[in-house]
Order: sequence, then C-alpha cells, then structure tokens
Amino acid sequence: MAVLQPRPLPTVFLASLVPVATWLIIRPLLDPAPPLPALYTNLGLSLFAFLTTLYLVPALGPTFIQANLKGRDLLKPYHTPIPESQGLVCASIYILLLMLFIPFAFANSITMISKADMKHEGMSVVEFPHYQLSVYLSSLLSLLIATILGFLDDVFDIRWRHKLPIPIIASIPLLMVYYAERGNTHVVVPIPLRPILGTLVNLGPLYYLYMSLLSTFATNSINILAGINGSEVSQALIIAISVILNDLLYLPWPVDFRIPLHLLGNKAEVDFGGVWSAGMAHGSQELVERHLFSLYFMVPLVAVCTGFMYHNWYPARAFPGDTLCYVTGMAFAVVGIQAHFSKTLLLFFIPQIFNFILSCPQLFGIVPCPRHRLPRYDPDTNLLHPSKTMFQQAPPKLTAATLRTLAAFGLTELTIHPTTGNILESTNLTILNLFLLRLGTMSEKRLVQVLMCTQIAGSIFAFAVRYGLAGLVYDGDRR
Repeated sequence: MAVLQPRPLPTVFLASLVPVATWLIIRPLLDPAPPLPALYTNLGLSLFAFLTTLYLVPALGPTFIQANLKGRDLLKPYHTPIPESQGLVCASIYILLLMLFIPFAFANSITMISKADMKHEGMSVVEFPHYQLSVYLSSLLSLLIATILGFLDDVFDIRWRHKLPIPIIASIPLLMVYYAERGNTHVVVPIPLRPILGTLVNLGPLYYLYMSLLSTFATNSINILAGINGSEVSQALIIAISVILNDLLYLPWPVDFRIPLHLLGNKAEVDFGGVWSAGMAHGSQELVERHLFSLYFMVPLVAVCTGFMYHNWYPARAFPGDTLCYVTGMAFAVVGIQAHFSKTLLLFFIPQIFNFILSCPQLFGIVPCPRHRLPRYDPDTNLLHPSKTMFQQAPPKLTAATLRTLAAFGLTELTIHPTTGNILESTNLTILNLFLLRLGTMSEKRLVQVLMCTQIAGSIFAFAVRYGLAGLVYDGDRR
C-alpha cells in the first residue's frame, strides 16, 4: 500500500534558525544581562522545539503506522494510511522543553541565594520561591496526566460520555496547589449587580468547580471542533498567539505609547512604558510575573503547534489524535488558572463556545449523534457538503421542536416529508457544517481557512470586549 511522502523541509532556512536559537539561550549569560533573561532562553528553546517537531513528526510516522496507530483520511479519495496520535510527539517535546527550562525560570533566585551564601558577615535572608516552583511543577504534572489520558483515548477510543470528565482528573494537581496556597476565590461583581451582591463575592468551593470545568471545556471544545486537516492545531495555534499578545500588554517596554480605548467605550486609555510599569500591569511586579509565567508555557506551545501544522496542513501527512487536543487544552487551562485571567481566556474561545452550544442537542442525546459528524465529501467534485442525520421514523416532540427552532435561526437545514410533515433529515450541528450550509460547498482547504479566519475574528472581538466594553460594567483597575 502506498504511503504519502512527507513534505520537503526548507533545510537552509531551518539551519539558519540554529545559531539564532543558540544565541537566545546564551545571551542571558553575557553582560549586560537583558531585562527578562529567562524569556530569551524560553524563546531559544522554543525554536529548537519547533525544529525538533518538524523533523520528528515525519521521522516517527512509519513507527506509528507499524504500531497500528494509523487511519484513513475520510475526506480524501485515496485510502493511504496516515499516522495518527502524533500529538504525542508534540506533547513529549513540549513537556520536555518545560522541564529543561526549570533551572532558567528560577535562575535569578538561585543566583541570589548563591551570592547570599558567599557573605560571611552580617545577616542576609534570601528565600527560594517555593510557591512559584510548586505552581510550575503542578502545571507540568497536569500536562503529563493530560498527555497520558489523551493517548489512552487515542488507543482505546473512549466514548464521548466517558471522555468529557477526564480533564478534571488532570486538573487535580493545579487545584490542590491553588488550595494549599490559599488561592483567592473572590470575584468582582459587575456594577449593575453591586446594589444586590456587593463589590466582591466569595464563591468558595464553586470557584474550584469553575476551574475544573474550565479545564474540561478548554480540552474538549477543541476536540469537538475537529475532523478536517489542520483544524485542531490551527485552533490551538491562534488561541496561543492571542494569549501571548495579551501577555505582552503586561510586560515592561522601553517605549511609550497609548491605545485610545475610549473609542471602544472604555473610560480611560492604556499607557505603555517604563520597567515594571507596562500598560495593563500598572506598576505591579506580581502581574508582570504572572504573565511571564503564561509566556513561558505559551511560546513553546506555539513552536510545537507551528511545527506540527506544517505536516497536518491540507493534505495532511500526520493526524494529531486526541492527545494534542488534551495537552493544548490543559496548557490553556494552566495559564488561565495560574496566571489568573480565566475570563479573558474564555473570550478567546468564542468560536468553540458557539460550536459547543450548537452541538449540545447532539452531545446530550436530544438529537441523534452519529459516530462522525464531519462534512460529507464528494469525490467527483472534491468539495465538502453538510453531513446529515437521518430519521427512520418520526422524531420525538422534543427533538422535533429543538430542530425546528434551530432551523428558524438558520443553524440547521431540515428535510420535511411532503405529506406527514415529519422531519426526515437534518444537517449535523457543528460550526463546520454551518459554514457549508450558509456559505455553500467548498474544498477542505478553504473550509479550514474559513475556520481560522473565524478564530482570528473571535480573538479580535475578545480584545475589544476585554479592554473596551468591559469598562462599561467594571470600574477601577481591571487587573
């Protein structure tokens, strides 16, 4: 049986990245040291992770096929086996990088303690940041658990009703460290509700339930919106880049400029400039450190996702499997919880939230849910059409009422029996089928491009809401 040949790699360009990555790792060791030395090292290691992913994914493809971790692309005319579960390669490189980065992340504290030990007179007390280390290690443990559970899902093909709560298990280390360090469980109440609830509300155990559900949603929402080449990894890549852009707003910059957020409805503008005085950090070193933590996890994620996307792009030479969805979703949950911007993170998931709400009737059994809800492929035209669910008999009243309501809003298309009026067919309830329904048939490559544009538009809208419209319902310094 023929095997698709791996995509050729631009060897000269990739070789030129090696000295760049090496310089970024070495630069913090040279005087004068840069303001954020660990970030330089993180960028250098991420470039090496990008190169490693590019080379290892095709190199390990035959090994995955021999281990029967393979599948057929259901939206292609050929039956060539393609290696599956190669998200395991990405996850392994990603977690290994984060482990290697531990000494660099805490290098400043280690250096300060070493200098304090060299003093023989007077008193010098320098404490190691054990709390930050426990947060970092618990995040790594959650990512490891998510990788293991994701690979088990790939191997044993766990049913949806059983896989939904799996990420809660992976989030336990995060929640335990958060609880052990007496993490804040208060939330700021919007201005219209303050006469009733006050300024702050302590959610207590409900806040931990919210954080566990956040990890579940971040993981499964990407997995639900899948089925075409490049869909899973492109979602993770765009969300990770959006998180990085958000983090950059809190870093110290040597330049000084303003963003006129009053044009979006906010009462103030965002000022940038000055060490430890980046615009949204408002002089808070703690906020800068939180978003540095987020960058330490997001920059390598962008690197491995970019490397894998090269091979997963249409026509795909490798499939990510559920492992990539689990580890990327858990990475987003980690930074959202540990860096304390979970509400902002959810704004970057607007397309996933819409897809989840649209899919709920099928996910929870109100409408029949087939094994695969991906679009229908027409081999004669090489175009995709909305896939449909067939009804052999008249659907229950609740099912019919749900489908007719969705059809009234243009979210599904129904085929009605001309005499009885019963529903015979309905398009499957996913955003991919909705795109095909509203925009017309298109190729698989064009469909994933539409999905990516939707994800980018969602991120732009998220920034407008977070730093513009949020000023209408919250006052003061929204950190």
